[in-house]
Amino acid sequence: MTRVVRAVLRGTAWLRRRRGQRRAFQALTLFCALALAPSAWVFTSTEDRIRTVGSAPAAPVAVVFGAGLEDGRPSPYLAHRLDGALELYRRDKVRAILVTGDNGHASYDETDAMRRYLIEHGVPEVRVVGDYAGFDTWDSCTRARRIFGVDRALLVSQGFHVRRALALCQAAGIDAYAVGVEEWHDATWYYGGLREIPGAGKAALDAWLRPDPALLGPQEQGVPRALADEGAR
Repeated sequence: MTRVVRAVLRGTAWLRRRRGQRRAFQALTLFCALALAPSAWVFTSTEDRIRTVGSAPAAPVAVVFGAGLEDGRPSPYLAHRLDGALELYRRDKVRAILVTGDNGHASYDETDAMRRYLIEHGVPEVRVVGDYAGFDTWDSCTRARRIFGVDRALLVSQGFHVRRALALCQAAGIDAYAVGVEEWHDATWYYGGLREIPGAGKAALDAWLRPDPALLGPQEQGVPRALADEGAR
């Protein structure tokens, strides 16, 4: 084989490798763009509606999302969410609190644990409404609108989750602002942040397809009753 032919073959192989590398890079870039697009949607669609307890506008209802139990009591993360709702109530920013959690089986009842916590901290029982079928964020948002009649609310959660909750509640038809409670950046916080990447993808699908929640059922009157009661404080 002549020197010229060998050089041509080497050049051809080099070009093939370069093309393969270019295609792999393009595929990786496309994959990253598609993977991050839902997170970008969540961020940009909620940017102007993130507030603190002090700067949040008044709304009829605060919605608090479940975040797990420890020995039947709210986990520290969930307790912080409930404390944020308590502060909103004490500042007269909201008149009722809807707690939405998982009560999928008899031995696990986030919702009653959340209700007890708020009542023990001074919120009248009539003002605390429980949704026992908030199995995920979309279910909580769409049930708040369709079952409990919530059309304007303040949403309370940790900062890494509250944007997704806000985007989904807006998609469900609720005029909402979000209050992100402060949290130490510990391992749980970083894990929660990582979960938001696939969570944003599911949120984008839920906002687009708007599926029925796992449980629908008849309309509940707890929120209208709480708002109509002028005596409890």
